Amino acid sequence: MKRETVFKLSLTAVSSLLLTACMQTSSDAGTDSAQTDAQQAAKIWPKLDIAVKPSEQVEQRVEFLLAEMTLEQKIAQMIQPEIRDVTVEEMRQYGFGSYLNGGGAFPNDNKHASAQDWVDLAEKMYQASIDDSLDGSTIPTMWGTDAVHGHNNVIGATLFPHNIGLGAANNPQLIEDIAHATAKEVLATGIDWVFAPTVAVVRDDRWGRTYESYSEDPTIVRAYSAAIVSGLQGKPGDNFLDEKHVVSTVKHFVGDGGTVGGDDQGDNVSTEQELFDIHAQGYVGGLTAGSQSVMASFNSWHGDKIHGNKYLLTTVLKDTMGFDGFVVGDWNGHGQIKGCSNESCPQAINAGLDIFMAPTQSWKPLFKNTLAQVKSGEIPMSRIDDAVRRILRVKVRAGLFEKPSPKQRALAADTSLIGHPEHRAIARQAVRESLVLLKNNNKTLPLKPQQHILVAGDAAHNIGKQSGGWTITWQGTGNNNNDFPGGTSIYDGLKQQVEAIGGSVELNVDGEFSQRPDVAVVVFGEEPYAEGNGDLDNLEYQRANKRDLALLRKLKDQGIPVVSVFITGRPLWTNPEINASDAFVVAWLPGSEGVGVADVLVADKAGKAKFNFDGRLSFSWPRDPNQATVNFGDEEYNPLFPYGYGLTYESSEQVPVLDETIAQDTNEEMRLVLMDRAVNAPFKLSIGSSNQQTVMNSSVVTNDSVYVRTTDRFVQEDARLVKFTSDKPGRVAIGQAFPSDLLSLVEQEATLNVDLQLGQSIKKGQVLVGMDCAEECSVDLAEHLDTKSTQWQSVSFSLGCFKANKAEYGKVFEPFVMTGSGDVTVSFSKVSIGSQPDNKQIQCN
Repeated sequence: MKRETVFKLSLTAVSSLLLTACMQTSSDAGTDSAQTDAQQAAKIWPKLDIAVKPSEQVEQRVEFLLAEMTLEQKIAQMIQPEIRDVTVEEMRQYGFGSYLNGGGAFPNDNKHASAQDWVDLAEKMYQASIDDSLDGSTIPTMWGTDAVHGHNNVIGATLFPHNIGLGAANNPQLIEDIAHATAKEVLATGIDWVFAPTVAVVRDDRWGRTYESYSEDPTIVRAYSAAIVSGLQGKPGDNFLDEKHVVSTVKHFVGDGGTVGGDDQGDNVSTEQELFDIHAQGYVGGLTAGSQSVMASFNSWHGDKIHGNKYLLTTVLKDTMGFDGFVVGDWNGHGQIKGCSNESCPQAINAGLDIFMAPTQSWKPLFKNTLAQVKSGEIPMSRIDDAVRRILRVKVRAGLFEKPSPKQRALAADTSLIGHPEHRAIARQAVRESLVLLKNNNKTLPLKPQQHILVAGDAAHNIGKQSGGWTITWQGTGNNNNDFPGGTSIYDGLKQQVEAIGGSVELNVDGEFSQRPDVAVVVFGEEPYAEGNGDLDNLEYQRANKRDLALLRKLKDQGIPVVSVFITGRPLWTNPEINASDAFVVAWLPGSEGVGVADVLVADKAGKAKFNFDGRLSFSWPRDPNQATVNFGDEEYNPLFPYGYGLTYESSEQVPVLDETIAQDTNEEMRLVLMDRAVNAPFKLSIGSSNQQTVMNSSVVTNDSVYVRTTDRFVQEDARLVKFTSDKPGRVAIGQAFPSDLLSLVEQEATLNVDLQLGQSIKKGQVLVGMDCAEECSVDLAEHLDTKSTQWQSVSFSLGCFKANKAEYGKVFEPFVMTGSGDVTVSFSKVSIGSQPDNKQIQCN
């Protein structure tokens, strides 16, 4: 099939083909159940007036392309591998319709890859996709990326505030400007397609993706979704999808923000009317504006995984709402459907999924199995044609058949666009407008001229922490300020502006000082996280580890006025921290332009504020740690600070001393979670001796005796695979820079709990698990596990197994240590200290 094929059809033939296309949907038209479903959907879900209208010219071209494709070529359009697990030669062989880079994936595995490196990979993949020497296809591929707060995978890119901050700004025009700037930086790296916007409406703030939501108010989400789609794609009347715009994706369809308990990838049990009224408003906005792709959600609806829900993906989204673009899956989300695996899932295609997102090597068996399932009739050919028709329709609309190759495009490798001053100015404005002032007793702010200001807190001079998850790496961890060329920390901004008006600034993370300050600005908050790694049990900030509160109180006790700048991805219960502050500013996750915080906090030479506080809470602020589901519009609505709250410099309100009491259950079990999906901050996983450690800051870490990589158990990268490679003992540990006090846990007769999977049979003395508390703080796995089983085993070791003196448990730097030797592989997940009644209990006595 040649790209230069001439497309000619009579109007009669075109009409016939269009009629056929309309009839060939994936729903079982004509059956009683399908008619009932359609009638039900029409009662709730509207037919949208979508800005991108069907075009006879587009459909004509799509039908010609489709008619010339083999089954293998069609299935290749429906599979999306990831750059770490697909080669250029494999692209040439298969002709995949698209590919992606997941969080933390870079060209040549180089975190510091240049814009040119990104374009070079895009060019190679593009040329391989249109090379018909092996697969017979010349259909160009598309590259998709998670540019969720700027082009956040690329060193030096402008990082905008995360969505929760933008919601507090409540400025749709600003959102459109941000999206357009993001599109240009994405295009500078040769990429065509962005997995944004996220339009979740969060109902439980314990969810680890709360910061990816603009608001608990569907109205803001709907308006923002339309604005960001317009900014990314352009407006249909204004050179739609020209070389200055990219394909957008509204995600995750549908209900991801409403799962029970805020459980990531959990179950949404809303009624169908609630699903539309609350969780679908972002799709009303984004699809009406013309978004060309929708990403299916990991969550379930009443126990049914969305990736396999035909009613929602086909009857509702496509047939009723009229969406004619394509539906792409999320990271191996199809594998979570009952009866499916990452390698085989006809249920997802039959339900209405058009593109499998298939990272890792799973795409290879997935391709073969899908091919066989079509040939056997398990997947109807009409469903395949419908999916490919949708993919081709978007590619034709996006101009991919006419655009030059990535390196020849107008903005390709234009390094000036990465972190362009105009883009940084937009981000700086967004930071200013997103700040929310919760407390300003005695007019502590703005910071007055000629003051000596102490800047403290571990987030003060840490651009990675102020940017949060989805920042260069997936979790936003493993970065330092050198990874943000052109960016400014909050300290940078304060120093620059205070010194410009004759004041002075002293930085000390721990709050020490050489000259007594007139005021202290303490910048602190959540460690970076992404997705389920950020799920919480309750909303208490730094539960059981109040180190930031101790810093605030230390300064207050010295009579120093304290301004708190709180870095967070969600509202958290911070009553003690607010009480210990004279002023309390919520900065959310501001991104790379920390100087925007100083714009609002620092007065001019005359002592007048240069910018006011414009931000207002787009999420209700909790009254107690368990108030995670209080939302604007609830019948019983009693948050500490309501939706829409935010002081200004004109406000005279004095926030009284807040109640710090937490109702405690005297039978409440204490528990220290070291790893649940990810290693919990401030703990880190490292290899090597306690004196010579290498911290695991990416998906792989290795030395001459041990190899560790992330692996999937239940969800993406929720376990660690350890391979001991030498007769010299290798060591893997989870620990932190300061010790943990485990005395209370010992008194509760707690256990060290871990799920383990042996790669092969092990011998006595080959693999030990324990702590660093004493020389004999370990147990031999061969004495306590089924050494011949390769299934996951959940075990709990009594702390008495480790034979430490009680006092030694008061200062444990590494609560989990695994050592091993020889050629042996062990995987582990879910590491904690506390009671775990369902596990196999090992007493060792």
